[in-house]
Amino acid sequence: MYLPSHFAVTQTEELHRILHAHPLGVLVVQTAEGLDAHHIPFEFDATPGGPGRLVGHVARANPVWQQCSSGAEVLVVFRGAEGYISPNWYPSKHQTHRQVPTWNYETVHAHGHLTVHDDERFVRGVVARLTRTHEAHEPRPWKMGDSDPAYIDAMLRAIVGIEISLTRLEGKAKLSQNRDLPDREGAVDALRKRGENALADAMARTLPAKPR
Repeated sequence: MYLPSHFAVTQTEELHRILHAHPLGVLVVQTAEGLDAHHIPFEFDATPGGPGRLVGHVARANPVWQQCSSGAEVLVVFRGAEGYISPNWYPSKHQTHRQVPTWNYETVHAHGHLTVHDDERFVRGVVARLTRTHEAHEPRPWKMGDSDPAYIDAMLRAIVGIEISLTRLEGKAKLSQNRDLPDREGAVDALRKRGENALADAMARTLPAKPR
């Protein structure tokens, strides 16, 4: 990934925030037929003193779990807030007319080694934890116990667990940090007026703190 130093995300807590807030990752693998990519919601498990691990599952019908040997090197791409930035939002554009459009975004590239878990106990635990996380804000959270046990057993047999032991996390937040402060603030204000608060919030986090 092209990573100018002013866009690099080096704070561990910020890398983890993006992984937790945007759990749908793109798993990129090398197969005998070439590169392949799979869109998978992951559970991120932070490991003290290390990059951690990713856990998820794929359909048994998906050949990826058979194509990748144990320990295969893989990449998972996570995308955070993103969106178009118009030069019209920069005060300097109206003074110099020397600005162009751009696209701002957050991303984390998670590098690691894949292990397949064709194991009912492992898969049941993954599904239970993912469900608990993503149902947490529902008025009546769904849980596996709400369904007939035989039905759940059949559904679990139709998926295979995967685990990625991470070797490194590489983060990038291209959020107009290379622009003058008035232009950055102008873009944040314009995004908020359009209701694009996720990107506005991400950009605002990069602004210098105002004196109290």
